Amino acid sequence: MNLGTVHVLAVLAAAVLFGTTGTSQALGPEGTTPLSIGVMRMVIGGTGLAIIAFVLARRHARRRPPGIATPRLGIRPLSLMVLTGACLAIYQPLFFLGAERNGVAVGTVVALGSAPILAGLLEWALTRRMPTPTWIGATALATAGVVLLGFGGTAGDTGGTDPIGLLGSVGAGASFAVIANAQRRLLDAGWDPFTVVGAMGASSAVLCAFAVPFVDLAWLGTTSGVVMALWLGLATISVAYVLFTWGLSGLTAATAATLTLGEPLTAAILGITVLDERLSLLAIVGLIVLGAGLALLAWGSRAPRDPKPYAVEA
Repeated sequence: MNLGTVHVLAVLAAAVLFGTTGTSQALGPEGTTPLSIGVMRMVIGGTGLAIIAFVLARRHARRRPPGIATPRLGIRPLSLMVLTGACLAIYQPLFFLGAERNGVAVGTVVALGSAPILAGLLEWALTRRMPTPTWIGATALATAGVVLLGFGGTAGDTGGTDPIGLLGSVGAGASFAVIANAQRRLLDAGWDPFTVVGAMGASSAVLCAFAVPFVDLAWLGTTSGVVMALWLGLATISVAYVLFTWGLSGLTAATAATLTLGEPLTAAILGITVLDERLSLLAIVGLIVLGAGLALLAWGSRAPRDPKPYAVEA
């Protein structure tokens, strides 16, 4: 197994962890709200992410090849690091706005389906490097699968799409696209992945901590509430984003964003097997199409990206 394949698997593993979020919330205690869960998820997860990532960054700094200088922390890299934390912090309220206005399925479809497209377009605008034909085909296939999955699950809904909710979902997708591209710029500048993701976690945790006094956290007094908060924070943020950012070090932002479409695939499987949800035939077709798109992208991403980034061992 070459290094390119390992990077792909790291991002896919992160997507699987991301995909457990909805099921974790469904199995959690009563009295929770999307905002309160999101705030605690980021405070716990962002703090854990910063601790894990900075420990790994210090460890790998000692292994940096001789002759390669450590980048200097100037205004530009610091701004990009804070930007990723801010985008991570605002992703959830935008996502939940879209889900509240248009339903979870449609909101998820728009947010996750727009992320790889926006990431690819933003990367092209910044680098003038056109995405590969494999990325274009895989992204089209995976996005079509997400659309089929979402609308297949809401076949009985006759209401129109709320424009404010639509903007919220697209804003969530744009937030993720900015994260992927900002981190890609930092990695290309010589910053190691763990410093990059640690700064993102610290920034998001600090920003969300300001919201704690304004949300109801009574549900944290239950065992199930504590378990849910720890899982959502540590597993779906701390561990998942370490895996995602390390995987990104060997992939383009567009490819990494498309691989994260494994999140709705995971969410749908958990919904069927754990929550006993039933999917329509259209949604099942969507799962198959989505899986095919991810397989195509994984196969086409076996070669390392060009230019080759500074390699960091997991």
